[in-house]
Amino acid sequence: MHKKIIVKTFKATIISIIVALCFTATIVLSIYLFYGAKINETIAVVSKYAIEKEKKQLPPTTITEDNVIENYPEYGTQYATIEIPRIDINLPLYYGDDLKLLKTGIGQSPLGYFPGEGGSIVLMGHNFVNMFRRFSELQKGDKITIKATYGEYTYNIYDMQIIKETETDKIPIQDEKEILMVYTCYPFNNIGYATHRYVVYAELEK
Repeated sequence: MHKKIIVKTFKATIISIIVALCFTATIVLSIYLFYGAKINETIAVVSKYAIEKEKKQLPPTTITEDNVIENYPEYGTQYATIEIPRIDINLPLYYGDDLKLLKTGIGQSPLGYFPGEGGSIVLMGHNFVNMFRRFSELQKGDKITIKATYGEYTYNIYDMQIIKETETDKIPIQDEKEILMVYTCYPFNNIGYATHRYVVYAELEK
């Protein structure tokens, strides 16, 4: 008899818990249905405020007369835009080259230099329709402009090459001359993994 009482009590407790959970879920769902939009709007405002506040606390990126960058951009942040008039490109330029950044703009390799520093600058972007799909239309003499938070830099294209992804010597990092190297996967309509790159070389306009 004692065992039956325990079992009965246990079942009643479980039922009470299930009823309480269902009741709670109903209340939460009701609140979300009626006030979900307001809640999301409030969260968005708070998040935007936090981001803007954080940005304001970061020191600005500047460059000295000796081409020395002060307060480098943080990895993953947009610090410039890149414009290529010939192919109607005006895209955000991020410091970093991970896949997440390349989905929304152009990435910059951390291995190279920044615009204005006097060395190699290596940029990359997908060959999507709204990015570098029209790279083959570029010609020698075309201009590429990088508008950074600390200055504007224009480069003149002097060469284009198709290279293998393993030919890293074709994208050399040096500090003797400011060279901009921008590449994308090749062929442009490739489906799947591409083993070649289309590289555009440009030098800083004096």
